[in-house]
Formats: sequence, structure tokens, C-alpha cells
Amino acid sequence: MLTAIKAALPTGTSLSAACFGITGSGDKVHDEAAALIGAHLSLPAKSVRLTDDMELAYRAAFAPGAGHLISAGTGSIGLHVTAGGEIIRVGGRGLLIDDGGSGTWIVLTALDRLYRGIDETGSTAQAQILADELFTAIGGSDWDSTRAYIYGSDRGRIGALAQAVARAATNGDALALDILIRAGAELARLGRALVQRAGRLPIGYVGGIIDLHPAIRESLAASLPDETLLYPRLDAAAFAAQWAHD
Repeated sequence: MLTAIKAALPTGTSLSAACFGITGSGDKVHDEAAALIGAHLSLPAKSVRLTDDMELAYRAAFAPGAGHLISAGTGSIGLHVTAGGEIIRVGGRGLLIDDGGSGTWIVLTALDRLYRGIDETGSTAQAQILADELFTAIGGSDWDSTRAYIYGSDRGRIGALAQAVARAATNGDALALDILIRAGAELARLGRALVQRAGRLPIGYVGGIIDLHPAIRESLAASLPDETLLYPRLDAAAFAAQWAHD
């Protein structure tokens, strides 16, 4: 990534500072990572600002203390940064624990429901549209195909199957639609948790899942009728360039 950044700079450009929002970055590796990045970009470590991607997104959306931000993509997480800089996180624990309402959650919930139906009836007839969409995307309707795809993939490849669930809902599959409504309720729970912990403020929702299907926004609105919901379009890169010099 750093090599690509250097290659993308116009010839003769010199950097004075840099800011990176890196998934999973934390205080334990901050100094070492800043030194490594600085060395690669010919910057002193003190000129490299490091944070995680979610805090960067929050600050691109809100001034500290001004709102709550929920991101729903492959995973799901909520964040509030107080006026004093304290970070309050909810969710974001990965698909093995939760990530409710995320792309991976939608897909794994759909497969769970389908296979429970197969266990009980021997067929997918009660959710045939959903089964057809998912198994076509997976590459086969037998268990070996599903097992190879799910257990041989990373969360990004699993989460991409959420598009198949959305197509099934659009084409009239009741189970797929129910799962998307539940996904909205799961994402609303993250917003509600931040309100309970940090006060009533606008709640911003970002990420690909928010626009996956209209049912998700409708479910959010129904689950949070008394809250102000926002759907900001963020330019985190532009904000990072500005924040690097603050």
C-alpha cells in the first residue's frame, strides 16, 4: 500500500505529514507503525498520524461529541467520539461473535435458515428464490459447495453474497425480506446502544449494507422512530489529508 501511495504522487512531490486510518490499529503498535510508515514515506514518525478506519470515518462525519456513527459493510460497528476525545465503541467483534446486521451476518443468517428448512423438510421449497440466488452465487446447491465456499473464504467474500439475499428479497422471497428487516433492526440496536451511553444525538449510518435494499433503511426508521437518522457520504481520504496537518 505504501509503495502504491508513493508511486501515485506526482514527480517531485514531497510530503510534510500523513494520516492513516488502518483497520485494527491500536495503541500497542502505534509508535512502531508510525516509525515504519514514516521511514517508507521519508517522514519523521511525529509527522505520521495513525488511527483506525472507524475513528477516521467518524471525524469525517462529525465533530467530536456531535453525533454517533454506525458502519455496516462486511462487518458492523458503532462509534462515538466525545468532545474530550474519549472513544466509545459498540459492536465490531467479528463474524464469529456477532457483527449483527452486516453483510456476513445477512449471509450466514440466510444460510442457517435455509439449512434448517432442509433439515426439517428435505427441501428449500419454502424459500426457493433465496436458495436459487444464494446457491447460484456459491456455485452449487449441494452441501460440499456451500462448505467449500463459506469455510474456504474470508469475510469479504462471504459478505459479498449479501447481494444475492437482496436480489431474492426484490424478487419476492419472504424469508430474504425478513432477514433484511432483521438486519436493519440489528443496526438500529447499535445506534440505540450509543444513545444510551453517550446521549441523544444524530445517528449517521454508512457502508454498503445501508443501500443494499430499501427494507434496511425502512427497518432502521421503524426501529428508531424518535431519533434523527443521517446517511452521510464521506470523503475520508480528503479529511485525512486535512487532519494530517492539524
